[in-house]
This record gives sequence, C-alpha cells and structure tokens, in this order.
Amino acid sequence: MINTDIVSKTISFVKEKLNDAEGGHDWFHIERVYKNALLIANDENCDVTVVKLGALLHDIADSKFHNGDESVGPKVAREFLESLNVSEEVIVHVVNIIDNISYKGGNFEKKFTSIELDIVQDADRLDAIGAVGIARAFNYGGFKNRALYDPKIAPNTSMTKEEYKSSNAPTLNHFYEKLLLLKDKMNTPTGKQIAQERHRYMEGFLSQFYAEWDGEK
Repeated sequence: MINTDIVSKTISFVKEKLNDAEGGHDWFHIERVYKNALLIANDENCDVTVVKLGALLHDIADSKFHNGDESVGPKVAREFLESLNVSEEVIVHVVNIIDNISYKGGNFEKKFTSIELDIVQDADRLDAIGAVGIARAFNYGGFKNRALYDPKIAPNTSMTKEEYKSSNAPTLNHFYEKLLLLKDKMNTPTGKQIAQERHRYMEGFLSQFYAEWDGEK
C-alpha cells in the first residue's frame, strides 16, 4: 500500500499547480476524475496506488495549455513523484497513463495498456459527458472565444490528431467530434454503465438546443 502521505502531498501539489487553470481543467475536474476512478476501481482487480496517482496527475500540464507540448505533463509528474521517492515502477506506470489517456481525435493508438489506465481513462471520459461534460464544453468554448453553434459548419468526425488539436469549430460540433462517441469507447463495465445515462442526458440537451435554436419551443 502507498503511504497515504504521498497521496495527500500529491493532492496539495495538484491544487497548487492548477490554481489558475481554466474551469474545465482545474482542481475540481481532477477531484471528480479521482472520485470516478475510485468508484470504478472498486469493481476491478487493480493497483489502487497507481489509479490514485494517475487520476490526480493525469492533467497536471494539459498540452492544450502548453502550446500542444505533450511532454510537459509526464515530465512534471515524474519530477514530482521522484521528489517523494516513489518507486520507479510506479512512476513509469503513472507516466504511461498520462501519455496515453487523452482522446486526441479518437484516432490515437495507445502504446501502453493496463487496467489502471483503463480505469483512469474511463474516469476522465465520464467527466467529459453528461451535465458536467456539457458545462465543461461550453466553458472551454467560451475560454477559446468559439461560437456556440453555426449550422453552416458541419462536424468533422474523421479528424487527424493534429486537426483535432488545432480545431476552432463551434462548441456544439465537439459533441459529435468527441462527446457522443465516448459511450462506445469506455473500457470497464462500470464506466460503460455510467456512460449510458450521461450519454442519454446529452442527447436530450441537444434535442432541446436545436428546438430552441429554431424557435420551436
């Protein structure tokens, strides 16, 4: 078992690092993913140490906020864990989770697999859908000054990783380019079950959005 002091120090470190983060990628996002991960882990045979640290550090330096540089997060996580004398085996596993968790347009082949990655990835994806997912999508869209919706701009569901990262499409397109696709990309039985209801909630939201947009009700 990991020293509980390491988890508490990691929580403090993440809170400090993400103090001024965008609202959809702040400490509260990490906390929700952490809780989701622990919930899913209850039904899986896994290393809870790795799940906890992976969930806490998965967005410690999201590439979206570092000019697309995907090396920053793993580097920051490694240096922090080394400072706590965490074993190299655990550090490598956590870094692999950070390296492979992101959606990246849905065309990204994971170079590493483990049940711990599956758990943290599901936990992160659950926070991208449902009511919170909707709120996060529009919060980030506002942060990037994107249009809510433009009927003339169709969603692109076959983007490359580079196109996905550089897209400035209206926020509503993001539902079709990512959020509505996540239900079928969940890894664990618990993740799949929770995702079903959150997916239905988003479908209801979109129906209402289009009705209001068209002045129907």
